[in-house]
Amino acid sequence: MHAFGHVSIRVGAYVVITPTAPPLSEVAPEDVLSVPVGRAGEHERLPLEHPLHLAIYRARSDVGAICRVHGEAIAAWSVVGVPPLLHGFGGMVEPVAWWDDPALITSGAAKEVAARLGDAPAMLLRGNGAVVVGRGLTQAMARAWALEDRCRVALMAGGAGRPLTTDELRRRSAWYPAEEERIARWLLVTGERG
Repeated sequence: MHAFGHVSIRVGAYVVITPTAPPLSEVAPEDVLSVPVGRAGEHERLPLEHPLHLAIYRARSDVGAICRVHGEAIAAWSVVGVPPLLHGFGGMVEPVAWWDDPALITSGAAKEVAARLGDAPAMLLRGNGAVVVGRGLTQAMARAWALEDRCRVALMAGGAGRPLTTDELRRRSAWYPAEEERIARWLLVTGERG
């Protein structure tokens, strides 16, 4: 994690979201902000893109947490498009949606971006990282890590990788629930940044 990115969790009719300061890696429980799902907030420390979080929560009742991330490999792929699915962990974020506009997603485009995300677990935002969703924070964190790993593997493989077939992905996905929890535990223990 670095200076940019934010995380939110749905709590009833509210969204609890990390502020713009301190850096995400240093946010304490007393720093988080609360915003009603139904309307944008006005606190000066709210991320400019908090309307994106709200729009996704309004559009998808299945989403309980959102990670807005800028990992190195995600940043690289976000200027290209959607990376091919070359390995098992990458399937945790299949399909990956695409938003082809580098502008920050404030109130103007938030509803349209949420619609483009559809039922996908993640969306790459051209030149602007990604937004990743999950039922809860554990799943959203694991999926954000999996998206970074998917992008990293695609970068390393270049054009030589052989994408997984639909049947291969179906068979591999049987282990995703346990792997998502294992990834999230590992991230919390190691404090790995992404």
